[in-house]
Amino acid sequence: MAFVAIVVELDADEGERLGDALIDAGALSVDCEDAASGTSSETMVYDEPGETASWPRLKLMALCKIREDPERLLNSACAIAGIDMPAYELRAVEDGDWVRRSQEQFAPIEVSARLWIVPTWHTPPRPDAINLVLDPGLAFGTGGHPTTRLCLAWLESRISGGETVLDYGCGSGILAIAALKLGARRAVGVDIDPDAVIAARANAERNRVTARFYDTSAPFSLTADLVVANILANPLKVLAPLLASHCATGARLALSGILAAQAKDVEARYAPWFVFERAAEMEGWVCLSGTRK
Repeated sequence: MAFVAIVVELDADEGERLGDALIDAGALSVDCEDAASGTSSETMVYDEPGETASWPRLKLMALCKIREDPERLLNSACAIAGIDMPAYELRAVEDGDWVRRSQEQFAPIEVSARLWIVPTWHTPPRPDAINLVLDPGLAFGTGGHPTTRLCLAWLESRISGGETVLDYGCGSGILAIAALKLGARRAVGVDIDPDAVIAARANAERNRVTARFYDTSAPFSLTADLVVANILANPLKVLAPLLASHCATGARLALSGILAAQAKDVEARYAPWFVFERAAEMEGWVCLSGTRK
């Protein structure tokens, strides 16, 4: 089956309406990005709670079957969205083995000499290493993002054996799973997304560890030796009292998902409970490391 992409640029309000309308009109998928992406005018948006920044103009790429009339589909979508027909471009999209192409984007990741993240379709490059078997899925945390690698490095440097670890905002469960493979006695993961909890439990089973995962609607009681939270700056600030309550005196805390420019603000929010050491940084992202007073 051959495909074609309809590419348009619009102001944000019209772009959001047209994106939904394209799906209603029969497009197979719609991709949205900043129309200024890759230029000095690009607007960085991280979708944090409370964030008000947005892209002023959007670029939409709508995928449809080539046997359909792309102009007719776009015209129908514009009628649904209540906007005038914009200028557009058609781009041919080569058919192929989409599963294989997707898999090719994810190679084994070397976190350290002894810690690797390996998708299930790859043979571990270092069979004698600690290999986290993990596939991309519905939950955040495949190991490719700098914040995840920072947290993994933090865990590796602080787990000596027998610790209780809390992974708050666990996503795929990668940090809790890694903690157990590194020698922790107990690891608990919590996430607001029930789909993430399901994915994390499946990943724990795949890695043959007994990490426990819960969604935030289920209350739990845990005092941990190590607490790690890889989320975003704004929710981390809101969570400060809660995360502090799960830390024993002398417990260690790692906070990531924080841009370098946000680090001082987040650290100040946790200062009543924690003493922080120098932060680790990777590609503009920061991992704060503190000790419970």
